[in-house]
Order: sequence, then structure tokens, then C-alpha cells
Amino acid sequence: MKVNVWMLFAACLLTGNLYGQKMIPLWPDDAIPNYQKSDEKEVRTEKDIVILSKVQKPAISVFLPAKKNATGEAVVVCPGGGYQVLAWDWEGIDIAKWLNSRGIAAVVLKYRLPQSQSNVVQDKSPLLDAQRAIRYTRYHAREWNIDPSKIGIMGFSAGGHLASTAGTHFDGGDPGAGDPVDRMSCRPDFMVLAYPVITFEKEVMHKGSRDALLGEHPSKKLILYYSGELNVTPETPPTFLVHAADDISVPVQNSILFFEALKRNKVSVEMHIFPEGGHGFSLAIGDEHLSQWTDLCLHWIHWINTGKK
Repeated sequence: MKVNVWMLFAACLLTGNLYGQKMIPLWPDDAIPNYQKSDEKEVRTEKDIVILSKVQKPAISVFLPAKKNATGEAVVVCPGGGYQVLAWDWEGIDIAKWLNSRGIAAVVLKYRLPQSQSNVVQDKSPLLDAQRAIRYTRYHAREWNIDPSKIGIMGFSAGGHLASTAGTHFDGGDPGAGDPVDRMSCRPDFMVLAYPVITFEKEVMHKGSRDALLGEHPSKKLILYYSGELNVTPETPPTFLVHAADDISVPVQNSILFFEALKRNKVSVEMHIFPEGGHGFSLAIGDEHLSQWTDLCLHWIHWINTGKK
């Protein structure tokens, strides 16, 4: 009964034209997995971009296009921040508004960060939150005017690592679950990875992200589990990759490793490597060349979901 009451409460939050204006909790407070109460408080910092840190309660912010414009496609958006913070508007809200402008629903994920004192096990919370966001979106697909077979995930930098992990570690849902959301599959139908962290075992890894997620001395088992290129299978979703060749924070070899793994497993993949852009370029507004990635991406999303160029 608690779950049903909570689901009714969550549905009430979604009434009217308030999408994207409210945070929708992914779980009721007494059912958040891998969570223990602590004295930590979430921190929001606003400078040139909005930064969130010490996230306590995972949530989503839903942005829906007008029904007349809707393509039926949806994307769960994972902002980056090295698994230490979330670049909330830069790689989250602004991305959602861009997707909406082309008829694509967007679900911006406020995921828990691994170094929070509120985690029981350090590395588990981000992936649990991403998987739940996909299930939640699929559960609400009809209500949100979304095709449940066209739900993708997009991530930037460490958010790209989280997205790629969700695309390589998924399940079909638990048909016997008491919570109807947990009966949904958490497999994304496609992935968009922008300057993603991928590997945790090679010299091209982003050590800051690995240390934040796994600690300074992770086990070999954890390193292998979270190195995306080592977990690709023929069931991994089709993927779009974009990276800048001059990225010194997360070397472009991360995307190349994932591209090669997808090709070996005969998974459809498209990759664009731009000569300049550095790291963390978001929509690349003001850069006439690099900003082309957004149109290329939208074209690919449409193509992968309809088969029509």
C-alpha cells in the first residue's frame, strides 16, 4: 500500500503543465536502495553554471514537448562532473530543452554521487539511479506520450560513463515485483555518449572519475565491471559517440575503445571525432564547427528509431 500511495503522490506532481519544474523522486524515501541516513545536505552552487553536489535523494526532472511536436522518442540525460558533482544545467537542463525543441522528451537525472556518506556501498548508487530512471520513464511512457521502445540514455563525461554502464549492465525487470516500476526493463534502446569516460583499466582512463566511483585502490573485479569496453555484448544498444581529439581530460581513446568493442559485437555505432573542442563542450554554442554534433546526433536518433534518413 505504501508504494501505491507514493505512486499516486508522484502522479499528482505530474499533473498540468509543470513538467521540468518539479523534481520527481525516483523512490519513496523509505525505499531508496543503498541509502543510509546521514547528516549530509545537498549543495547547490550557482556561478556560470549550476552545480549540484552531495545529492541525497535521487530524482528526475521531466521535460515534454507539445504532443503535436512529439516524436515518441525519449532520452534519460546524465550530467557529468567526474562523479563528484553534477553540471546540472550545462549538461542537463539545457540538453533537455534542446531535445524538446526537436520533439524528443527528456528526463534529466539527479543521481547520487559515490562519495556521499549516505551510500551504503560506494559504487552502487549511480547505476541504481540510472536504471530506475529508465524503468520509471518506461512505466510512464503512455502518460508522457512516449514510445516505450524508443527510450534512450545520454551522458556527458562521467555521466557518459554512467550511461554506458547502464547500456552494458541491464535486465528485463522483475515481473513479480510489488512496485510496478521495477517490473519494467532498464535496458536503454539507444545511447548517446558525449566525451565519455569509458575505461578504468588503461592508461587513458580518467583517474579522477575512477577514484571517485571506486576509491583509490579498487579491486580488479570492480575495474573490469566498470570498464565499458569490456562489457559490450551483441545486446548492447546502438550507440552514438562524440568526442574532441584534443580532449586532455578524458582522452578520445575512451570513445575509440568503446567504438571498437561495439564493432566487434556487431552493434550499430556512429562516431564523430572533432579536431578541436577540448572537454566539456556541452552544446558547443558559439563554435560553428563543433556545434554540428547536435544535428548529427538528432539525425542519428531519428534514423536509429525509424530506419529513415
